[in-house]
Amino acid sequence: MSPFKKLIRKLHLWLGLLSGLVVFIIAITGCIYAFQEEIQDATQPYRFVAKEDKAYKLPTELLPIAQAQLPGKDLHSLKYFAKDRAVEATFYHYEPTYYYAVYLNPYSGEVLKVVDRNAGFFRFILDGHFYLWLPPTIGQPVVAIFTLIFFVMVISGIILWFPKNRAAWKQRVWFRWKESTKWRRKNYDLHNIVGFYASFVALVFVITGLVWGFRWFAYGYYTIMGGEKSLVYEEPLSAKNRQVSGDAPMIDQLYGKIFLNQPAIATAEFHPPASDSASMEVATNSEVGTYWKTDYRFFDQYSGAELSVGHVYGRQKDAKVADKVMRMNYDIHTGGIWGIPGKLLAFFMSLLIATLPVSGVMIYIGRKKKQKKTVPAKARQ
Repeated sequence: MSPFKKLIRKLHLWLGLLSGLVVFIIAITGCIYAFQEEIQDATQPYRFVAKEDKAYKLPTELLPIAQAQLPGKDLHSLKYFAKDRAVEATFYHYEPTYYYAVYLNPYSGEVLKVVDRNAGFFRFILDGHFYLWLPPTIGQPVVAIFTLIFFVMVISGIILWFPKNRAAWKQRVWFRWKESTKWRRKNYDLHNIVGFYASFVALVFVITGLVWGFRWFAYGYYTIMGGEKSLVYEEPLSAKNRQVSGDAPMIDQLYGKIFLNQPAIATAEFHPPASDSASMEVATNSEVGTYWKTDYRFFDQYSGAELSVGHVYGRQKDAKVADKVMRMNYDIHTGGIWGIPGKLLAFFMSLLIATLPVSGVMIYIGRKKKQKKTVPAKARQ
């Protein structure tokens, strides 16, 4: 082995021992979380309603019903679905932290369920994935740092995997367990071969994870792709003259203008203005289950005039390639951008990545035992 590869091998070993447990937790929680949306749809009937031959209730009819369930809390948004699903009224606040959803029948306004989204099994899994179950201010940077370490490990693992000659290729691309009955050899092949195939998907997980982990990485990644906009979400302000347009409340006007008159829309999320100077956001999507196609639009809460923004979360038609890649980040990370096949890939790859720290530690222990056995008896005395 060349001196360079020996150095890489040591780097890979010690970084692996340092980060193994964290990598295992992040990978296994990501694996469990992959199908959370589908599992919750299958086990939470209040998310759906029977289709009726009448119109949905207007936002101004549903908003007070939702607000009455959680008085004193900030109603963040009201999300309509085009078919067979309950309206979701979301209540969110950062400090003090709370995150609730009120599910409403869009035809009758009946309250179907009030859910604390900061509780439950999948919230527990997500907290492990994002924060290692530590306070967010501590857990988020810790996860980001270990994600960066894992990035170095993936690159070093690919370098170590690369065979020195053509004869070694067969041993590096598929299992040849019939030639050896030793568990150490099988474990080594498991780490080596699984690690190679998983490494390319792992790089996707790592890069998309680092976009959330470090602002400098997100801007660097975006800039390299040619991005020129801000990555910070900011709402534009409504005009100070407060000239009211039309007889109906503006949120109802936008509901009729955007959601009812565009049959291609699968979801429409209306954000009531948070203050008398805030704008009103309407986020629409042509499909359920992904986010990158979301069309973010902002309106003056009084006149209804559409307002422009200088960040990536604006109109879909104005998004350039770099903007779309940044908006795809969550859907790429979860595999959802490719539908169920993509989520299956994310599930199995996360599971395989979770095995790598285990097989790596076993390789280390096996080598330590082998070294002890090969030390001469006098040297051990």
